[in-house]
Amino acid sequence: MADIDIARKATLRKITELAKERLGIDEDNIEPIGHYKAKLNMDFVHSLEDREDGKLVLVTAISPTPAGEGKTTTTIGLGDALNKIGKKAIMCLREPSLGPCFGRKGGAAGGGYAQVVPMEDINLHFTGDFHAISLAHNLLAALIDNHIHHGNTLGLDDRRITWNRVVDLNDRGLRKIMTGLGGLANGHPRETSFAIVTASEIMAILCLSNSLQDLKKRLGNIIIGYDRNKELVRASQINAQGPMVVLLKDAIKPNLVQTLENNPVLIHGGPFGNIAHGCNSVIATKVGLKLADYVVTEAGFGADLGAEKFINIKCRKAGLRPSLVVVVATIRALKYHGGADLKTLDTENLTTLEKGLPNLERHINNIRNHFGLPCIVAINHFTADTDAEVELLKQKLAHHGVKVVLASHWADGGAGAVELAEEVVEKIETIPPDLKFLYEDDEPLWDKIKKVAINIYGASEVVANTKVRARIKNYQDNGYGHVPVCLAKTQYSFSTDPLLRGAPSGHVVPINDVYLAAGAEFLVLICGDIMTMPGLPKKPAADQIDIDEDGNVVGLF
Repeated sequence: MADIDIARKATLRKITELAKERLGIDEDNIEPIGHYKAKLNMDFVHSLEDREDGKLVLVTAISPTPAGEGKTTTTIGLGDALNKIGKKAIMCLREPSLGPCFGRKGGAAGGGYAQVVPMEDINLHFTGDFHAISLAHNLLAALIDNHIHHGNTLGLDDRRITWNRVVDLNDRGLRKIMTGLGGLANGHPRETSFAIVTASEIMAILCLSNSLQDLKKRLGNIIIGYDRNKELVRASQINAQGPMVVLLKDAIKPNLVQTLENNPVLIHGGPFGNIAHGCNSVIATKVGLKLADYVVTEAGFGADLGAEKFINIKCRKAGLRPSLVVVVATIRALKYHGGADLKTLDTENLTTLEKGLPNLERHINNIRNHFGLPCIVAINHFTADTDAEVELLKQKLAHHGVKVVLASHWADGGAGAVELAEEVVEKIETIPPDLKFLYEDDEPLWDKIKKVAINIYGASEVVANTKVRARIKNYQDNGYGHVPVCLAKTQYSFSTDPLLRGAPSGHVVPINDVYLAAGAEFLVLICGDIMTMPGLPKKPAADQIDIDEDGNVVGLF
């Protein structure tokens, strides 16, 4: 049965009833959008500040492969299982982007019997947060062009405008465009671009903000370009932060929905996992910690990108302290990292499985030794997995002293992840975390970059041309040396080569560009080839999506 068919057969509870009975939230403190989704009132959000925090569990994964790992599905299955064994648990997830939904990847509301519902709403327009972000982003772009058109009192250099435009779709035709064509009345012609909404700095800002006022301040700090003296120009200098925050006044409120098993889920925000920190909002995570004993959340892509940025950016900025990390892997994906062809992944192959294990082992090592956190390996079970493959995996990981748990949540819902939930609780209760950041705030930016590349990616060195090094030094000298670094690279490899599978070592990490996300407060380093506007594949998911004669959405996954 397709995911959408499973979701459609679910018996949902009205969100007002769920909020009251499961979380103790009165109707006055939620803002329903239909029967099954709602936003939390910000006054209620701030009223929770004096409550004690629950335990935070981070779900991450091995390096992504075309075979899929099921990180979101595992996050949902684990949350359902924790509730099933009598623990009060909430899941905190990112919102899906429409680009992947109509492109190659599909939705992001889980799968099988570990889903968040209403699945159709979540994977399509949901509560309008992404639209609000795109409007705020494009309003700033319009205000910049308008300022230049009407005299340009700031002396903006229209060759050095760094703020582009965004749309929440995959459209390669918008990667490079010209604006202002058609004569004087249409503005100054210049080359610019579109990115997907998840790549907007405003998305990252929203997910790191603690309040509307914090959001407004960060929006004002956005760098929009340079003047003719090569000085940075900010959004506040054209008074853009006020109208932008007005567009975002509802988007900042966390969204409450439920799983197929009627357990509460907060879904809020979705920054790109490459050029941003790839996590749900700080506000939603903090709310979850005040309302539940356990919060299960996820970070984008593999642990080298997702967990590293979750800890070094989100946890550092928000004061969050995870108690445990669950590293998700599949036997299929490990065989792919060991060199197996995609077409053979359902065939038992102990040789390629063993060759692919170093990818998982490095992620385990990074979590435990570089970040000081206990971890569990969750094997997202597929029917083609053989007993011999499962046994080999457990044997090879035994010397690491890490628990390996086989979970069948996709097929069995929360019941399929009960063993995983029990191990999570036992580990949290018996092994205290000793969270370590990879670098300190006051370390030089270049040293921070090297620590991530060498310690997490296994690189031998970092290289950059004179121009890039000069810009990094300029940021350092002008008071931005304290910000965390965000290395943007392919998610498919520890290296910057997406075809280099497994756990490569001794490679070189080239930094091709650098820019300061001053509102989000981190430095972005472009390593290798990173694309902020994906294109559609030859046969996009959109080909299958339609409305049937009864008005039901079909083909969404």
